[in-house]
Order: sequence, then C-alpha cells, then structure tokens
Amino acid sequence: MALPDYEAWAIFAAVARLGSFTAVARELALSKPTISKAITRLEQSLGTVLFHRTSRKISLSTAGKSLLPHAQQIASDGEAAMEAARDTTHLLRGQVRLAAPLSYGLSHLAPVIADFMCAYPEITVDLQLNDARVDLIEEGFDCAIRIAALPDSSLRAIKLREVQGYFIAAPSYIRRMGQPRAPGDLVDHDCFVYSNSSSPEFWHITGPNDQATNLRPRCRFQSNNGDVMLPALIAGRGIGYLPDFLCQKALDAGQLINVLPEWRMGDIALNIVMPPSRLRPARVDALVNFLKENLR
Repeated sequence: MALPDYEAWAIFAAVARLGSFTAVARELALSKPTISKAITRLEQSLGTVLFHRTSRKISLSTAGKSLLPHAQQIASDGEAAMEAARDTTHLLRGQVRLAAPLSYGLSHLAPVIADFMCAYPEITVDLQLNDARVDLIEEGFDCAIRIAALPDSSLRAIKLREVQGYFIAAPSYIRRMGQPRAPGDLVDHDCFVYSNSSSPEFWHITGPNDQATNLRPRCRFQSNNGDVMLPALIAGRGIGYLPDFLCQKALDAGQLINVLPEWRMGDIALNIVMPPSRLRPARVDALVNFLKENLR
C-alpha cells in the first residue's frame, strides 16, 4: 500500500486557508507550479476535484469541504511533531491563532496577551474577537476562549473557572418600576436581551431547590454584545442578565444591583477549547499554559 502524500495534504490545507496558490507559494517558499502540481497529484490519487478554479478565484468543492478537516489535522500533527523534535532550548516561534468573545477579549484577555508577547517575543498572535462561535477546525484556529456551558463535542476543553451571571438593574429603575420578587415578575419589566444565546426569545431560569421556569421577556433592548447594554442599564432603562466580568465593577460601585440574587440562567464557565488532537505545536502549548495561569 502506498504511503499517503503528506506534503500534498498539507499544501491542500494551506490553499484552503489562504485561498490562493500564489499566497501559499509565498508562505511556504515554494514555486507556484509546485503548489499546483501537489493539488493535481492529490486530486488524481483521490479521484475527485478539491477546488473549483476560475481566472479570479478558487473555492472548495463539496468533496474538498468534507476532506479539509483531515488535511488540517495532517498539517497540524506534522508541524507539532517537527516542533516536538527540536531542541527545547530553541526559542519558540511562529503564529498562534486564538478566538475569543469580544467583551471578554477587550477587558481581560488583551492584557494577558500583551504579557505573553513579552514572555515569548518570537511568537506572533492572531487574535480574533467575535461573540459568534467559530469553528476551530474549519477556520484554522489553534484554540479559543469560550464562556458557556459546553456541549458534548470532539473538542478538548480546559475549564478555568465558573462564571456567575446576575439579573441586574439600576437603583433608579427599581425605584421607578418596582423590585421583581420572582422570575415571573420579569414579564412586566423592560428587559435587555443578549441575542447570541441559543434561544434569546426565551429565558430559561433556575433557582433554589432546582426550581426552573421559562418565560418570554419583554424586550426593550437587544444586542449581540453585552458591553453595549451597560450604559443603558446604569441609566435605569431596564433589567438585563450579564456575566460577572462585565458587570461586577458596576455592582461593587452601587451603579447596579442584583435584583434576583437566588436565580440564574444556567451554569456557565470560562473555558479554553482546542481541536481534538493531543499533538500540538509547542508554541500553542505555551499560550494555553500562559492563559491557564493568568486568566481570571
């Protein structure tokens, strides 16, 4: 049985990531004909077309999309094996791609990344901030910060800490509209809704003795970012539900109060998630370990 064409698989992953034979040739220091021949060679061995080519662009075929995760895994494992074989006294270098939620990335992650770059001057970081959940494998990320109750998946996860969520409002709002005593009271209040949740139109609330209730909030303000809700909440415009890293300072300062302290919307945690392979480049392990030690 012939050995797999590992070089062609790695080149396929690079072309899918960069979207250009020319860009891949430049990145890998190979000629453009070498890149083209590798893709053709792989397509012939597989008996399928991996890319649709026009004079202006190339795009993945249906078969290419289904095979891309395998190519990315081959390329990642090969790179990790090369790094593992190097003398550990060599300075770590190369790029790490990290995804994180926008608000947490700005408030908590950015200072840690700055310290990491000082500690590892030869490692470059591509940090993408987006509240939408990214596909690590398809989009080529080495790891991601996720603040959620993680569903079962093939991804590897490291839980850093529990994240507390609070139903919050300004004292001025409570004086004007009254204090909710139970979750059901929220239907009579102006609510701020985070639209990136799995079902923003409903609030699934749990409390003492595992009591649970579902309700449809009366939405006054909706956004896919929690930070933008804070000024209007502090100004007394409604009731919202935000994680501690967004609202703790306002709570401590008395600008906001926890209006339903015994109730919450699910259990969430701060996690680092990674693709399933246990073999990772040393620079990725360096970042993951740094985040484990420094993120709060």
